[in-house]
Order: sequence, then C-alpha cells, then structure tokens
Amino acid sequence: MNKPQLLLPAGNMDAFKTALLYGADAVYAGLPSMNLRSRENFPIEDLQECIKKSHSLGKKTYLALNLFSRNKDIAKLDAAISTIKFLNPDGLIISDPGIFAKIKKEIPDLPLNVSTQANVCSWLTVDFWQKQGAALCVLGREVSFKEAVEIREKCPDTKLEIFVHGAMCISYSGRCLLSAFMASRSANAGLCAHSCRWKYKSKLVLEEEMRPNEFLELYEDEQGSYILNSKDLCLMPKLNQILCAGFDSLKIEGRNKSEYYIAQTARAYRKAIDDYFENPKDWKADIYMQELLTLQNRGYTTAFFDGVPDGSDQNFNDTASISDWQSAGIVKGYKDCLLEIEVKNKIQKGQEIELLSPYQFEPFKIVIDKMIDGKNNKEIDLMSAGKTGQTIKIPIKDAKLFPKYTVARKRCPSLQD
Repeated sequence: MNKPQLLLPAGNMDAFKTALLYGADAVYAGLPSMNLRSRENFPIEDLQECIKKSHSLGKKTYLALNLFSRNKDIAKLDAAISTIKFLNPDGLIISDPGIFAKIKKEIPDLPLNVSTQANVCSWLTVDFWQKQGAALCVLGREVSFKEAVEIREKCPDTKLEIFVHGAMCISYSGRCLLSAFMASRSANAGLCAHSCRWKYKSKLVLEEEMRPNEFLELYEDEQGSYILNSKDLCLMPKLNQILCAGFDSLKIEGRNKSEYYIAQTARAYRKAIDDYFENPKDWKADIYMQELLTLQNRGYTTAFFDGVPDGSDQNFNDTASISDWQSAGIVKGYKDCLLEIEVKNKIQKGQEIELLSPYQFEPFKIVIDKMIDGKNNKEIDLMSAGKTGQTIKIPIKDAKLFPKYTVARKRCPSLQD
C-alpha cells in the first residue's frame, strides 16, 4: 500500500503555511472569483508565494475552479486561464463539464480533478470522467464505504479522493437552494447563509392524503428545533479501513476555517496515517480522536460511511460547539527568549495554555506567569482578543519546537472558573 495524499484547505496565506507546517502533502485554495468560496481572502500575489513555497518543500497546490458556470461567468474564463498559467498550480478542481472541456483544451497538460460538486457517486461516472481526461475524481460524501471500495476495484487506473473530515451539508453534495430563497445568498456562489443551522419554530399539523381530518402535530420544546442541523463529518474511527482500501487522497473540508482548525486536522490525520503505516496491527483511533475533539464541532458523525445515516447523525438541540477547548493564539515569532503570540481568545496571567508543536504530538503545557504587551512592551495581566494583530510575549527558554504559525489552545472560560 502507498500512503494517500493528505489534502488540507486554505482560505488565506496564513492557513496555507499552517497546513504545510503541520504535515499536509498538498493544499487546495480557491481561484479568486471563480470558486465556491467567494469570501475566501486569497490575493493572487499571496497564492503565487504559497505555490512556490509548497513546491520548494516537494508538496502540491491545487486551485478550485469549481463554480457552476452561468453565462456571465464565461467572459471571465480567458482571464482565469491566464492567471492559472501564471500561478502554475499542480492541478485544478472543477465541477462544471463545460469549464472542464475549456481548460482541457487550453491547458492540456494540467491535471484536472473532478470536484465533489459533480456528484461522482458510481464507478460508471468515474469511468466517464476518466475518458474526458480527468486525473482524479472526488467521490461524493453520499457514497458509502462499500460503494467506494467497489468504485476503487472497477476503476483501478483513476485516482480517487474522499472527504474524511469537515462540515456536512444537509443537501445533496452541497447543492442547496435554502440560502438563496431565504437570504438571497446563493450557496452555489460561495455565499451560503447556513439556513440549515437556523432555529425553526414549528406551528404545523400534517394531514396525510388518504386520511382526511386525521391531523398529526409537530412538537417542539422551549429550545425550538434545529431540524436540518447535521453533525460534522469525522472518519478518524474508520481511517484504518480507508487506508487499507487504497484511496489516493484524503481530503479535509474547510477553506473558511481558522488556522487552529487547519493545524489540528493536519496534525491529527498526519500522525494517524503515519502511525498506521508503521504499525497497522496495533493502530487505534482513540488518541487522535482526543485531539479532534478539541476543535469546535457540533458533534461528530461518520455520515454515509456505513450507509444511509439515521437521526443520530443530526443535532436537533442547537448548533453550538460541544468542544471544551478554543484557540488561544498563533506564534508570530521568537526573540530575546520571548515567544510572541497573536491572541485569538482572551488570555490572562496565571492561565495555562498548550502549544501544539508541529514536531511532537504531545502538547506542551505552560502556565503564563509573565505576559508582555507586544505593542508597547509593558507587562500586563490580561489581553483580550479585539483587533486583529494584538500580540503578547511570554518567556520561554527554547522555542525550537514552536516556529512561526505554531498554534496554541486553552480551555473554554467556563471550564477555567
């Protein structure tokens, strides 16, 4: 067996470099104005720097050009093609067959990967895309493991990628119209308002067609009802089966997620994959799951892995994170025995934080007994996360384990009181 590629998302340059630092084999980002995360903040010059960085490390960068094209988008394609040639990525992620054909004609040597948005859910569909010249197909999240294995067996010459972690959409492969209808924000243009996460109050009765005047009431409690709120995908408990099956790429969702999320998912899955290939017989998911539980999440589900999910895969009570942890900050540099950290959530003197080194899996715990304001170099007792770029400096003797972009975490405030 060969190790699959571990593919991480990035919505900006800091997230990109964090993914590389924590063990991603490849990173995917959006081509500006032509992808399904239109709020992604990734200027062309930053993308250029990141692609060069990934190539210098022997790693890959893929650009998402995965929008569903409308007539107004076609005029942008020539400029997009010029940008792609300038950036020189390792491949494109495409969902629209028209755009696929256009890019294939204009840049014939560039590998084209078929996006999950294309609803690739059978070996016949994979075979179709292979004949069009696809280098890889991303299987839809609706595909069960049994189906994916059959696709792998039927299509041995096509690279296959599966999602292993991230948010789940209530709609088929993310093709949702709720947001467009309810908030005039199209999910298929990267502007989803997450209408499926809203709290709905029900004041309805149902009358079945063949039973007139027999009314069925819908009940809710004082919390309302989150009837469309899916838990988050996490296939770590099934990772050993996935690695045995011989898929080519494992994908993490989340181009709009924080650097802490990028670091933790990269760190956990990198370690889990490497440990499995070193000692598959004794591999267990527990220690990696403990780390993934420190991420903000709505509860985890294996979704369609074993077939159509049941009600346990939904969180009907609320959409709040169930994690006991939150990001503390990100290392910006080290000088004069002081580690500078950009604060993401309130930090105070006497508090314990954990630094997550990219070079060791065990968290490094430190109690902050001295804290200096990064702006005026005065000693302080507390720093709140207000404006972007607020930093603190804390004394630490050896910072080799904590290079720039190292993330730190802390317990949620309610658990520290």
